Amino acid sequence: MTALPEGLTQGTWTLDASHSTVGFTVRHAGISKTRGTFEGVTGALEVGESLEDLRFSADIDVESIDTGNADRDGHLRSADFFDVAQFPTMTFRTTEVSGDTLKGDLTLHGVTKPVELELEFEGTATDPFGTYRAGFSGETQISRKEFGLTWNAALEAGGVLVSDTVKIAIEAEFVAPTAA
Repeated sequence: MTALPEGLTQGTWTLDASHSTVGFTVRHAGISKTRGTFEGVTGALEVGESLEDLRFSADIDVESIDTGNADRDGHLRSADFFDVAQFPTMTFRTTEVSGDTLKGDLTLHGVTKPVELELEFEGTATDPFGTYRAGFSGETQISRKEFGLTWNAALEAGGVLVSDTVKIAIEAEFVAPTAA
């Protein structure tokens, strides 16, 4: 994107969590990928006069993690990984928009680091109920270790159980500001 996408009106757009996904992929045992999502997500998109004024913020309830396996989800919530008792929320706050890159601060496990999401504007539409919506998708990857998530187990054949690199994919749908 080099300019504010057509159809994005100024104001605060609300994240529609029921039509949005915050997902991740991590390699397991070096031979496969494990995927998961966070179900508890709130956020907003602030649209100003230009692309540079665009700001996105999100709060993610880390306890809402879902990998499709209750035992694994429990372990991920424990002090070995996310330690949700001490760090219940992950946040993202935009610091800059540059072309198709959304730069911001990700806070996870009590650590804040800059990240860059490759951003794609998916378009706008009015749904059958008259609600005007906009969609975006974004991808990035992070190092677990940089956020203090260091639990692992050595494998007999070499390597570790959980990779350091985590790929994050976001599909976000926003509801337009209502007219005053």
